[in-house]
Amino acid sequence: MSDTTGQILTFVKGRFPQADITATEDIFSLGFVNSLFAMELVMFVEKTFGITIPTDELRIDNFRTAEAMTVLVDRQRAVAA
Repeated sequence: MSDTTGQILTFVKGRFPQADITATEDIFSLGFVNSLFAMELVMFVEKTFGITIPTDELRIDNFRTAEAMTVLVDRQRAVAA
């Protein structure tokens, strides 16, 4: 597991300590995400990893799992470089 994935999982688990969420589990289908938490996820990812997520990347599939968010972060870092 990458450091990015670990940080994302730590954030999600911090909000839902009773849940044992893995990097590949869909947090939307598990019922952990509402519209407010979705926005918190976006803000967390942007602030923590120093990226800006463009509007066309604000798709649910980019935020379903910690691994998907890691791919998103890596893609945005590559664009910025």
